[in-house]
Amino acid sequence: MPATTPLAPVPSAHRPAPAFRGRIGRDARSGHYAVPHRYRLHLSTACPDGLRLAVGHSLLGLGTSCPVTPLPAVPDLPDGGYSTLRPLYEASAHHHTGPALGPVLSDDWSGRIVSTHTPDILRDLDRFPRDGGARLHPRAHTSTVEAVERLCAEGIEEAAQRAGRAGADPAERDAALDVLLDTLGRLERSLTGEEYLIAGRLTAADIELWVSLVQLDTVHRHHLDAAAVQRIAGHPALWTYARRLAAHPAFGTHLDLDGIARRHRGRCQGLEAAGAAVQILDWAHHSEHAPDPSRR
Repeated sequence: MPATTPLAPVPSAHRPAPAFRGRIGRDARSGHYAVPHRYRLHLSTACPDGLRLAVGHSLLGLGTSCPVTPLPAVPDLPDGGYSTLRPLYEASAHHHTGPALGPVLSDDWSGRIVSTHTPDILRDLDRFPRDGGARLHPRAHTSTVEAVERLCAEGIEEAAQRAGRAGADPAERDAALDVLLDTLGRLERSLTGEEYLIAGRLTAADIELWVSLVQLDTVHRHHLDAAAVQRIAGHPALWTYARRLAAHPAFGTHLDLDGIARRHRGRCQGLEAAGAAVQILDWAHHSEHAPDPSRR
């Protein structure tokens, strides 16, 4: 990404506070240090944070050194948590009363949770020892990766939610749509003539943006009118980029479109709008062309 990038930092997104936020360090003094076969991810790829971690996990080639335990697309407890994660939560916090949410990075040695904070988990997976391969968080571009994370969280996901919120004042919905379209326009300009967002290669910024675009087209557009979705679709460089990554084995093979739809139906209280009929990408078609790394 050129030095004149339009992706200036924006204020931090309002994310739910994580229940656990331990970190994996570089040596034993941290308590949790990066060693193969000690940690485990528990995630559902129908969940956007779970999809982010699944993609990063694949790009880093950590299939054997940090195994993944899949979670159902729809949580099985009334509070939105998972019964299979309840023992981990109870072992990690005495009398834990909140929901047992995913994704989770757990420590198989202690049987406890290290972290439930997705950005930290992805950064810590980047520290795992492996043979070769570029880092997802290049040190020279840390601030740009963080700016993209904030931009996607507020300018795409949060803005799309507000633009499609049932019962909201029309002026508020229009203002949120303007924020969303402005964000997409900034990203469009950054990607015009570029394959990736930063330094001409895949980074955590691409994971963040791609998952946000998946959510925008498979979830948020259902609550927008058709004209708004047509305007969202009018960013050719952005959606060509999303289509190309969907065909990448680390991205497309994790797309659980049915699970995303079931999770959305189970959680959403909003009203469906005309935009539901205006699909931007045929995600199933493009992800089917992603080579399955397990068949190599």
